[in-house]
Amino acid sequence: MAPTALDHLLEVEGVTVRFGGLAALSDVGLTIAPGTVAGLIGPNGAGKTTLFNVLSGVVRPQSGSITLKGERLRDHRPHQLAGLGVSRTFQGLNLFGHMSVLDNVIVGADRLARGGLPEMLTGLGRYQRDERELTARAMAALEEFGVADTAHALPGTLPYGVQKRVALARALVSEPELLLLDEPASGLSGDDTAELAAKIRGFGRRMGVMLVEHHMDLVMDVCDHIVVLNFGQVICSGPPAVVQADPAVAEAYLGTPAQEENGD
Repeated sequence: MAPTALDHLLEVEGVTVRFGGLAALSDVGLTIAPGTVAGLIGPNGAGKTTLFNVLSGVVRPQSGSITLKGERLRDHRPHQLAGLGVSRTFQGLNLFGHMSVLDNVIVGADRLARGGLPEMLTGLGRYQRDERELTARAMAALEEFGVADTAHALPGTLPYGVQKRVALARALVSEPELLLLDEPASGLSGDDTAELAAKIRGFGRRMGVMLVEHHMDLVMDVCDHIVVLNFGQVICSGPPAVVQADPAVAEAYLGTPAQEENGD
């Protein structure tokens, strides 16, 4: 049976990105179903961040298409992601250092899209109600990640692991349908990574998740489906067990033993 819009939350087809003469992505395709976690892995320079930037509207592909919830995205921009039901984290924390933790999370709820300019300037009417509702939602997100007691602190005064939780709370407060996680385990301790794995499995029951990560144990633990990139091309796609057993994946990460022995 042909797939329907309900089968695929996100569908990427034939995406190619060139920077000058370099093909960062070449004819890349993948799908993410609602309520699943998809991993995107590959060696450094494989094109993972470029694909994330394409999905986020930061980079324009030379060819290919992106379909979200059955609608093709055309010239979307990063500031439109929340309205499309998409949220993302970054390799860096990208928290606003001059704003409190609470205000950082409120920003993730895209609050200015809800009220009109007169209400925003006067602080009355719907805008005032929205402010209360968004503050409550932001506090609930911080509670979910166990960091509500830091709401009025500046991010830079907090340990790195706590800042990571704040960044995740900001990404989740808008209740996205698709969550893009860019190396969320980088810099975390073993205990924090184990807690993150449990969180990601929980996210996957509420929304579609795409995870870029170098911690292979985490990827194999939480992902339903994995796509492997190498030199901008998909070299393997399937469940974790299939990816683990694929010789092309081992070669991409480790090189070919026979070649090393022969000096080629």
